Amino acid sequence: MIKLLTIIGARPQIIKAAAISRAIKNKFPDKIQEVIVHTGQHYDNNMSQIFFDELDIPHPNYNLNVGSGLHGKQTAVMIEGIEEILLKEKPKCIILYGDTNSTLAGAVAASKIHVPIVHIEAGLRSFNKSMPEEINRIICDNVSTLLFSPTKSGIKNLVKEGFKLKNTGPYSINNPKVYHSGDIMYDNSLFFSSLTERSVSIIKDNGLENEKYVLATIHRNNNTDDPKRLNSLFRAINKISVENKINVILPLHPRTAKLLAKNLSSELYSTVKTNKLIKIIKPVSFLEMIALEKNAFLIMTDSGGVQKEAFFFKKPCIILRPETEWVELVNSGSAIIADTNEEHILKAFNQFKKAKKLKFPEIFGDGNAAEFICAEILKNIN
Repeated sequence: MIKLLTIIGARPQIIKAAAISRAIKNKFPDKIQEVIVHTGQHYDNNMSQIFFDELDIPHPNYNLNVGSGLHGKQTAVMIEGIEEILLKEKPKCIILYGDTNSTLAGAVAASKIHVPIVHIEAGLRSFNKSMPEEINRIICDNVSTLLFSPTKSGIKNLVKEGFKLKNTGPYSINNPKVYHSGDIMYDNSLFFSSLTERSVSIIKDNGLENEKYVLATIHRNNNTDDPKRLNSLFRAINKISVENKINVILPLHPRTAKLLAKNLSSELYSTVKTNKLIKIIKPVSFLEMIALEKNAFLIMTDSGGVQKEAFFFKKPCIILRPETEWVELVNSGSAIIADTNEEHILKAFNQFKKAKKLKFPEIFGDGNAAEFICAEILKNIN
């Protein structure tokens, strides 16, 4: 049996980890022992604890309780804590997800003491290095031993950066192995989708049965903290709801909800608050989010994860960012990058409203990515 150390720090990583933990429990219980470390990067009961309970994820063996803060200080504290745990637990490898500061901290801590790194969601690039996530994912890829890319474009990005696809084992930080694995979030969406029908009532609770509605999520700092961008976003949302007589439902983090009053013009804030078609609700659980996504007419988001989930459930998506690491979605015609430009958002909505049939090609694997990843770890990490 080999021991793995899994690092999670943000809500999306908790969900991603569910797929690997489920695969270990169902397929490799006698071969893999998983130790879970929660850095506490984004930790409160509403945003984290409920996910462990709802998704039946093993509770963390360690919680560093780092909390939010400046990038440097937060990352430094996590590096120190993760290094101590690595030295104590002596795992065969460390599993890192995506591109958060927790990912960066795990990559630095493990690489310095020669613990092999398994990077899930390798090769993704927005080609915008002003985004902290872009720096995190590039650094993590370059110190990893096994790199699992969910898409072919991720593989192409790694090849362009000098990674070789024909390396032979034994694999190491100097001789890494690159895989096209499929997406573990597709695994999760398939697995949890059937649970939403009987376990959540969010559609009924918000009066959305048999109603056409738009699901919108906004959380990135460059959107919430910039009054110009936030005003443009909500002008577009308000116009879409009024001109199309359609509900727009927004699950907002309390911090974002507070920033509406601060950063929207007083006139627009009043308009949004009195518009009965705009429903601002508290953050939702993962299963509730799936239910909202499955039943929406269209999804607007600045979240990379929600972009993919829109695709999984065959929903058109307006991307509220200037770029996306999920370029396949845009290339398929099922997603349009509008950033926070009011005119572009309205144009994208009208384009999707008139579209007769969108294409959703199979680009995220077969729903068994987690099992494949676990099998390859067993094969190549000694």
